[in-house]
Amino acid sequence: MTIDIGRFSEAPSSDTQGAGADDGEQQKPPELVYGSAEEFLHEQLLPTYVRDVDGRAAKWCTEWYFHPEAVCRVEALWRAWEHLRLDGATGMSVWFKDHADHHMSILLDPRGPFYKCDMQKHRDPEHLEPKKAPAGWFPDVRTIPS
Repeated sequence: MTIDIGRFSEAPSSDTQGAGADDGEQQKPPELVYGSAEEFLHEQLLPTYVRDVDGRAAKWCTEWYFHPEAVCRVEALWRAWEHLRLDGATGMSVWFKDHADHHMSILLDPRGPFYKCDMQKHRDPEHLEPKKAPAGWFPDVRTIPS
C-alpha cells in the first residue's frame, strides 16, 4: 500500500504557505502522527473506539490484516484522521460522524468482513467470483483516443 495521503505528500501550494511566505519560503506540509495504518489502529482507533465485541452484536478478527476490506477501511480511517485532525474546530467530529462511525459499523457488523472469524480464530473470507462480462461491454478507457 502507498502512504501518499493527499496534502501530506504534495509539494506545498500557496494555501499552505504561512505568514513567513513573504520571504519566498514555503511552509512544510504537516507531519504524520502515525507512520502506518496498523500503528494508527493500535495507538488511536481501537483505544478510543471501544465496543463490546461479543460475536453476536459485533465481531472482530484478531488477524484483521488478512481481510482486504478491513485493511482498506483501516487505511481510509487513518488517512481521514490525519487530514481532519488539523481542523481544530470540527475535524474530529467530522471524522467520527463521517468516517469512524461509518467504517467501524461495517467492520464490526456480524455479517461484515469478519463474519467467519471470532476473537480466537481467523478463517479466510470467501471471495466473490464474478463472471467476466462479454467482450466489448467495458472497453479499456486508457486505450480510447482523446
